[in-house]
Amino acid sequence: MNETTPEPTELPTHAPADVPTAAPAATPDAAPDAAPDAAPTDVGAQLKALFPALFTGGHKPLKLRIQADIQERAPGQFTKAQLSAFFRRYTGNTGYLIALTKAKTRFDLDGQEAGELSEEHLAAAREELARRRNLKNERIAAEREQENLLVQQRRNRAGLLWDFERTTLTLKNFCTLKGVTEEELPGLLEIARKERAEMPPREERQDRRPDQRRDARAPRAEQQRPRHKPQPRTPR
Repeated sequence: MNETTPEPTELPTHAPADVPTAAPAATPDAAPDAAPDAAPTDVGAQLKALFPALFTGGHKPLKLRIQADIQERAPGQFTKAQLSAFFRRYTGNTGYLIALTKAKTRFDLDGQEAGELSEEHLAAAREELARRRNLKNERIAAEREQENLLVQQRRNRAGLLWDFERTTLTLKNFCTLKGVTEEELPGLLEIARKERAEMPPREERQDRRPDQRRDARAPRAEQQRPRHKPQPRTPR
């Protein structure tokens, strides 16, 4: 298999893959000593211990047919299904995709360069990262919009309670003015009262103490020159 034939375990299904699986004839489908239900995190820990040059110190673009190399170098320790599940998660990680777009070559189990990255895989990684950024921005915008809506609704309820406690209108006229039904009003007022009770007490404004004001004016008073009364002129 050459690099132009991607494997469906690198990126999500809508993007070209990066890491091909081993050919079925390369190794047995299941090793007798491997646990069939091992979690990807457990597989990752074992791979770090076996091949630290590749799986420690940050993500590195993986050599093509890396699964076949693993099963050849560590026979009987992993099943094909375990490795496929691990690499599907590993190569779909955002950190791996970022590393993919910044690198020029792939790396083997010993951390050595093992072939250049194809432009197809680089473009797929960039597109996937852009898609994820857009989704994140859309989620943040939606959350901010929801927060603003909740704040505005709370303000509206506070204003409704304020006006209700001071109105001289009949209930019917008040509800008509505020655009709520008589059935909705009690529930809105109850929520508004609870929200008002939950608000922290307002801090009273602390004015400057009189002695502080005098101290501030003292230097200016000391700098003023004493005024002398004019002496009356004596006739010659």
